[in-house]
This record gives sequence, structure tokens and C-alpha cells, in this order.
Amino acid sequence: MTNDDLKNIIFQGESNTVEYKQSFNKAVIETIVAFSNTDGGKILIGVNNKGIPTGISITEETIQKWLNEIKQTTEPAIIPDTKIIKYNNKTIVVFSVNEFPIKPVSCKGRHYIRKMNSNHILSADEITELRLTSLNYSFDSFEVDTDFEELDKDAIEVFRNKSGNSGRFQLSGNIKHDFARLGLIKNNRLTRASELLFGNHLTNIHLGRFKSETTIIDDLMIRSPLVLAVEEALTFIKKNIRLGFKFGGTGLQRTEHWQYPIPAIRELLLNAIVHRDYSTPTDVIVKIFDESIEITNPGKLMEGLKIEDLYTDNYISRHRNKLLTEAFYLTGDIEKYGTGYKRLREWFSDYPDLQFSVSDLSGYIQAKITLSLANKKNEPANEPVNEPVNEPVNEPVNERQKQIINRIKIDPSITIAKLAIACSAGRETIKRDLKLLRELNIIQRVGSAKTGYWEIVKPKQND
Repeated sequence: MTNDDLKNIIFQGESNTVEYKQSFNKAVIETIVAFSNTDGGKILIGVNNKGIPTGISITEETIQKWLNEIKQTTEPAIIPDTKIIKYNNKTIVVFSVNEFPIKPVSCKGRHYIRKMNSNHILSADEITELRLTSLNYSFDSFEVDTDFEELDKDAIEVFRNKSGNSGRFQLSGNIKHDFARLGLIKNNRLTRASELLFGNHLTNIHLGRFKSETTIIDDLMIRSPLVLAVEEALTFIKKNIRLGFKFGGTGLQRTEHWQYPIPAIRELLLNAIVHRDYSTPTDVIVKIFDESIEITNPGKLMEGLKIEDLYTDNYISRHRNKLLTEAFYLTGDIEKYGTGYKRLREWFSDYPDLQFSVSDLSGYIQAKITLSLANKKNEPANEPVNEPVNEPVNEPVNERQKQIINRIKIDPSITIAKLAIACSAGRETIKRDLKLLRELNIIQRVGSAKTGYWEIVKPKQND
């Protein structure tokens, strides 16, 4: 590492892969563990937390003592690459840590990962998941005691028909042989995925129709094999949402228009089933209200994914349950390439009065569809949301751009990422909308991109 390399690292600041420490201490070892469990990184010892090189007094014996302490307190033992660099007459020690192939690494029995510019201790569930991911295993690949004869024959037949029709899997005519090829049978025993897809299991999809937060007017608990459960859940949802009709075309043809796009509901149900954490007994919960629907499943996003990533088309899809994912891919129900949220945005583009959002609720992921504040027929949440912003809004502005204006009125400091989430659109789309609204002199930016805020331009008063 050269002085210029070090200068660039210091200039960029602390991050997911860079940490400053003024001296060697226990926190240095914790960061080494966090880097080992994440993407690797560099620790600069002799640089304070403001990024100012303060230097450090060391000898070769000091370095050896540090390395021995690191080796003795990490499991598996980690020995970082060490460089001593003179920078502006200051001595800086650089520890370079590679991502460890078999995770998790611990420090005195505690496990850490790196998020942004800080270390986070892992829970027992997160340790298990990191271990399985590291070994390229998933929870649904473990063997169970269920016998093949206990599996639901109708569910197996549905799977065979759908996978055959999709053209994604060549059936052999011997279902046990096919199961073995797919990992649904291993060592002549069924795996957890087989039990979930086709058998009797203790995981539920719990659906409720609510008139208010506390008043339930319809309820269903689904314990069917997952291959059948999706359609059962969709049937209940259709029964409890509004169906209208549109007339158009030659002969005034009638077409169905559901309260929510049904393909999007199906995709969200499949997401909840495929990505849920089956190591916890908590149910997938579907709540249907007059003007909204929520689908909540136990399980965090896979490590390396953030909620805001889902609103871009630039992320790598990660699968908690690899065998379930493969099975629903073969039936043609899902794709495996991280395109689900792109398709969701396309489906919601035909429903401009709806808002779609995804939230991380401390161990649960919740997808929510609501009627846009700007389109609610009921009493508005607050007056400014439903008032016209000013005359220029009546110029050529679409529903999404009106929604952006309303969001800015509520929160002038709102970020592009949050606008993308609120409007179910990509960041580049939001950037184009903001540019147009500025050109139309409807909004303006006050202050810098980082610390500034948006402002609605007041119409000029006539003399």
C-alpha cells in the first residue's frame, strides 16, 4: 500500500470496509471479526474517528503482540495482513482483513457483522443463517422423518402438471427420481422442502378481513401444502376485496377490474412463502382492510440486501430457502433473477391511485398496498395533502408527480430513496420527475443536495 492509497482511503471516510482507530484495543478485534463475516476491509490504527492521522508509537514486538492477541481471541483464528506506513511523518498501522470463507467468525464467543460504518452483534438466528449460507445450505434442505406416502397426492400432481407445462423441468415419469434430482429427497429421506411443499406441516398462512384494527369480519387459517396454499389464499383475498368492471372496445366489452392488481397480490404471497424464515413458528399474516392490504412474513432480508435496494433494478437476488425457490421457479410461479419488484412496479403502474411499500419490522418483512392519500374518498388525513398545491399542478403532470408534490408538502426534507418507495418507482424515474417539476417551476431545491430541502413554489400574485 502506497501513501497515495492510504490518502484515498482516509479521504473516503469510514464505511462498510474501512475503520479508523487511534490505538489498538478490543474494538479493533471486533471489527476484524465483523469484516471477516462480511466483505473484508481495512483498519487504520493511528487515525482518529474524524479521519485525522495522529500516528502511533510501535515496535515489531508490539505488532507481534497484537497479532497474537487477535489469533487467540478469534475463532477460527484470524491473522490480518499488516502494513506499517509513514504518512505525513506519522506512523500508521494498516490491518487488511479478507472475508472468511467459512462463517461465522467470533471474538470470545460473540459474532459481529459490518453494516455501513459500524459493527453489529448477531442474534442466535442470524448466526445460524450465516452459517448455513456460508456452507451453501438452506433450512429447507435438512432431512425430515416424514414418509413419502404421507405427502399429499393432489399437491404432487399439481406440481407435476405445472412444472411440465412450464417447460422448465423434464419429468422422468418416476416422481421419487425427480424429487431426488431436485434435492427434495436426500439420502433416501425427504427434505424439509418436500414436507412444506407437499406434506402436513406446522406453518400457517393466517388471513383476516378487518373492518377496523380490532374488528374482524372474516378469517381463515391455511395449513395446506404450499403448492396448494397460494391459490387458497388468493381465493380468500378475492372474496374480500372489491371487484368492478370496465367497459370499452368494440361492442363495449366488459373486463374485470379488481381493487388491487391480482398478479401483484400473487407475487407478494409467493414472496412471503418463499422467503419466510421457517425456523420460527410465526405465521404469514395477511390483513385486509377497506382501503389497504398487508402481507407480513417472519424473516429479515438476506444479508447484503437493504429495503431501498428492492426499489432499484440493480441488486442480486438472494434466497433463504433454495429448494422452495427452485420448486416455484420450475412451476413457472416465480423467477429467480430479482425481477419480482420490477414486475410489481409495472403492475401497479396501471393503478395510479395505489401506493405500494415494503418495510423491515425487526425480524419481519411487510408488504403494504394502500389507497394513495391524494385519492382517498374519505376524510383526508390532513388538509394540505388534498388541497391543490398551486395552479401549475394543473399543467401536464401525471398522478405519480402529483404524489411527489404531496409528499414534499408533508416532508420537505424527503429523500429520493423515500420518494421512490412511496411512489413505487425507481430512483431514476423519481429524478426525472423532480427535474420536470423544477422546470415547470412547481418545486425548487433550497440548499445543498445533502442538507437542503424541497419547497413548493408559490404562484405569483396578479397586480
